Amino acid sequence: MSNIRLFFSAALSSEMIEKLDKSQSHYLTKVMRVKENEVFSLFNKNGEWEAKIIGISKNIVEFKIIKQLRQKENTKELWLAFSPIKSNYQNFMIQKATELGVTKFLPIIFDRTVVRKINKERLEKIVIEASEQSNRINVPTIEESQNLNNFLKNNSMDLIFTDLNSNTNKIDKSKLTDRPVCIIIGPEGDFSEAEREEILSFSGVQAIKINENILRSETAVISAISIINYVIN
Repeated sequence: MSNIRLFFSAALSSEMIEKLDKSQSHYLTKVMRVKENEVFSLFNKNGEWEAKIIGISKNIVEFKIIKQLRQKENTKELWLAFSPIKSNYQNFMIQKATELGVTKFLPIIFDRTVVRKINKERLEKIVIEASEQSNRINVPTIEESQNLNNFLKNNSMDLIFTDLNSNTNKIDKSKLTDRPVCIIIGPEGDFSEAEREEILSFSGVQAIKINENILRSETAVISAISIINYVIN
């Protein structure tokens, strides 16, 4: 079987016959040059399946599901609360965070956030492509932008606060629960003092310093996720 993996949001089952959309059909036939009777894989949150191309008509691929390859994943929920940044850096950050296992992205508008809008449609495309590439089954979700107060009020989570003022660089695993672990990364101008106090008042929050140096947002995200993954996996 080829190593081509495509995300397919609709339910899949053995012997099912369905068609790919125009974009995915173009990718298979024009970019990857696949032919009739070749196989590839389709995945969504419920698992991964082997599919066989049974027809190509008007540049649309029709396929049949052959068998299930993997069951759905039961992975630890890992969230990333972040301040939006310039799109080229943000796209890279979202891509790498997806590859590293983030399951939900929560854009937060902080006092010092410069970029106050996100292109959600573009980011959703990036997380799908990154999931296809990195052999993930669960595609991360992207929430609408919100302010810090609403984020803290409306979420039940084990919050990891990346704080330059923290005196520790270690996470206490014994304080983690079965709730999602959420990393919060501030804007490039750092958190305001009022925001620091609000975050530190959140029940069970752990503040850590991920590096002695001041990191760019996208670098801080990769570093923080790597630290968390080492602890929870």
